[in-house]
Amino acid sequence: MKSERPDTPAELKVRALRFLMRREHSRAELTRKLAPHAESSASLELLLNELEARKQLSDERYAETRTHRLSRKYGAAKIRQDLKAHGIADSVIDRVSSDGDLDRAKAILSRKYKAAASTREEKARRARFLQSRGFSYDVIRRLIDAEF
Repeated sequence: MKSERPDTPAELKVRALRFLMRREHSRAELTRKLAPHAESSASLELLLNELEARKQLSDERYAETRTHRLSRKYGAAKIRQDLKAHGIADSVIDRVSSDGDLDRAKAILSRKYKAAASTREEKARRARFLQSRGFSYDVIRRLIDAEF
């Protein structure tokens, strides 16, 4: 049952903190979730600024945790795209991305394929798989040429 009246500033803060207790959120993501409940965009901005000042909301912390979680399955390009879609600034994305792409690709490939590739078609299949996961051509080429 949805009430028609907007949340008071205290209720909005409680709602925001509930979201942040579950997991990290980017500022853009939290704005989108709280906007339907806010009295005005000005009151929402005031709350978000307060949360950032108290270090309860941080785009950089969100980017780090999101990058860490996605790095198990995806390469730097896919992670950058995801962070950009969540409203993270390019300067923050550049600070947290693309370390150890070759090692990550190797781990992902070894989890998916147990044996080494023997045919050209199998190498191509693995290259396409890594490409779909957001790894660069250079990383794919180095990995396929070196081991598989």
